[in-house]
Amino acid sequence: MQHPAVPELAHTHTRPIHWVATATAVAGVMALSSVLQPNSATAAQPADPTPRATHAAAPDPAGIDYPLTCGPVKTVVKEKATGDLDGDGTPETVAVVHCDAPMGTPPDGVYVITRSADGTPRVVATLVDPKDGTTVSDFSIRDGSVLATLLGYSTSDIPRCCPDVTEPARWQWKNGTFLRSTPAGAHTV
Repeated sequence: MQHPAVPELAHTHTRPIHWVATATAVAGVMALSSVLQPNSATAAQPADPTPRATHAAAPDPAGIDYPLTCGPVKTVVKEKATGDLDGDGTPETVAVVHCDAPMGTPPDGVYVITRSADGTPRVVATLVDPKDGTTVSDFSIRDGSVLATLLGYSTSDIPRCCPDVTEPARWQWKNGTFLRSTPAGAHTV
């Protein structure tokens, strides 16, 4: 048998004290790792350092100068609806407006209102001109379109109280303008 050139080292033989020391060291590392935890992971993205512009609320149709001549009486906002009509993420207001006539049925105008750069509301489009002599019913905004039923008169002999022509209408923003169409399935009564 050949003897090694290096004398035997005491630590090369395992003894029970070595196993106790190893077990104590492992237990200490595990105990310390349970106390010292990294920050918990989150699925949220960090905040954007550049704040994005917040969109203003829909413009209020009250107090606007409408392209409507009413003489000594004031204008009345009969109905209003809001929605994003042009897809820019900012809501517009559409208002049905007429003169506050003391009697009779004054014709309606339908106006699209948005905010100018300084935040003031302004009329940007006339969908129904009061000069046409129609009134508006069943007014709403759905899916980016303005929907209304226009009530008019077939002749000047028809009393202004009792419209005899009913015409459904739809306006949608396309190529920089509001295009008018008749909704699918609409019938004139």
